[in-house]
This record gives sequence, C-alpha cells and structure tokens, in this order.
Amino acid sequence: MAARQPFTDSDTADEAVRATCDDATTCKRFASSKNYWKDPYIQYFVRSVGERKAPEINRGYYARVQGMNHLLDAFIRKTECDCQVINLGAGLDTTFWRLKDENIMPRKFFEVDFPTVVARKIHNIKTKPPLSKPLIETHSTDSLLLDAHSLDSDRYCIIGADLRDVSNLNEKLKKFQLNPELPTLLLSECVMVYMTPSQSSNLVHWAAETFHTAMFINYEQVNMSDRFGQVMVENLQRRQCTLAGVEACQSLDSQRDRFLKTGWEHADALDMMTVYSMLPQDDVARIERLEFLDEKELLQQLLQHYSICWATKDKLNLGLSQLAF
Repeated sequence: MAARQPFTDSDTADEAVRATCDDATTCKRFASSKNYWKDPYIQYFVRSVGERKAPEINRGYYARVQGMNHLLDAFIRKTECDCQVINLGAGLDTTFWRLKDENIMPRKFFEVDFPTVVARKIHNIKTKPPLSKPLIETHSTDSLLLDAHSLDSDRYCIIGADLRDVSNLNEKLKKFQLNPELPTLLLSECVMVYMTPSQSSNLVHWAAETFHTAMFINYEQVNMSDRFGQVMVENLQRRQCTLAGVEACQSLDSQRDRFLKTGWEHADALDMMTVYSMLPQDDVARIERLEFLDEKELLQQLLQHYSICWATKDKLNLGLSQLAF
C-alpha cells in the first residue's frame, strides 16, 4: 500500500506565499480607508480595516497601485478596449470592478491564483451582491459557470492554477476562451519572486510565445543584494517565506533581462522612487498631507527596493513600446 505523502517544506512555503495575499489586501484596505485612493470593493474581501499601518507603507502601496494602474489603463486605452487582461497571482484584487466603473473594460478579464485563494474569492463574490451584480450585468446569458475553483462569465473569469505549471495554466486558460490573437496584458505583483528563476522564465516565455501583441507588467523587489534587501529576505524567511526568485531582483537590468532573454522585444524598468516622482504631483501632494511622515529616508529606502518592469511585443504595431510614465 502506498504511504501517505508527507507534508513537505514546499507545502509550508506555498502556504506562506498564500498568506502574502492577505498581507497585500489588508495593506490596500487600510490605505484606501485612509483615502490614499478609492476602492469601494476591497471591503467585501477584507471586512476589518485592521491595525494601523505606518505612513511609509501606505505611501508605498499608493505608488504600487497608481503605478500599475497607470500602465494598465494606458494599454487598455491604446487598444481601445479590444484586448484581454490576465492577472497572474491576482489574490483578492479588485481591478475588474474598477475598470467596469470607469467604463474601460477589456473584452475579458482573467485572474489566476492558487485554487485555495480562488475558492475564497469566489465565495466572497457569490455572497456579496456589490461584487456579483457587476458580473451579472456584463453577462449575456442566464447561466454563469461557477464551481469551487473557477468562475466564468462573458467578461470575467477566475481560474485556480499553479503558475509554475505552464502547460496546465495554458490548458485552463484555453478552456475559458482565452484568445491568443487579441492584444493581451499580463499583470503580476510580487508573484514571480516566489518562483525559481527557471519557473518565472518559463512563464514569461510562455506569454511571449502565446501572444503576438502583448504587454507584461511586473511589480517586484529590486536592489536586493544590499543590506536593506538582505533584511527584507531574512524577515520573510522567518515567516517560512523563501524568495526563490530573488536572483532576478538584483537590479533593474536583471528585471529587464528576464523578459529580453525570453522573446520580448522591448523592456523597461524603474524603481518605485522614480515612479513616485513621476505620478501626478498634485495627487502626491494630497496624499502626503494625509499623514505626517517622520522618516523620509525610510520611505526612500523602501521605494528603492521595489520596481515596475514592463515588456512589450507588438506585431500589430499599436505603439506599445511608447507606453511609459
């Protein structure tokens, strides 16, 4: 008789990675409750605002959300909404609902995450009318496909899958009407850093091979070889969370190289300090009045250790390589 599979270190590591989804959501919930940006939907995924977060954390999340949204919205507008979006490791993200409210919805919005995360998100959508109503409004027939680990409607789809298994991911996306011919935007936020360099290279290579006109936007750690970066790694290790892909986070160059070596035509990367300085400065001035920040150097250090890297390939000549800050 086959012995029962023991609970392995990799199971513990995966559980720790799943927990980072809650961290990001509670931080976003707190910052939006303080009016750093508006997100009327996040409350349906995280009920309580939770304990106070330091002002530098709130400003860091503000830069992250505004920076990612800037490129995402620019891509959707450039394609005149004739595109699809795939959010890889989406967690409890609320972007679909924001895009619907702002009337810049792509043809279809896909989300992929661990099946356990997906099951929780689907449960929230099913039981919270402010989340389910927009799905129903954008769906043309009476029946939505809904089971424990997937939800599929005309414009929104959630899939439970492991991003380290690219062939399984590809199979599942195809099953839910992913269209390789459409301009495609892929998003990931602090996802590939938990995969080995070969696993993340496989993922970005799959994307470059699958879509002829596409953009990949990745928010992740950078400059991780200095002392501040080492402390970040140690803090996560204490929570059983290993940054298996930290090698690609050594510099802006190493972030760009991952894409340029896997079939992407063009790649750019900026640290978040630079992104923060390029966001609309009237809004930056507004959020800087929300809370007093004592340690400006700490914010600077934090922002210098995160980056946005974006890569494009553009067979349709839409001018994707011009999208920037």
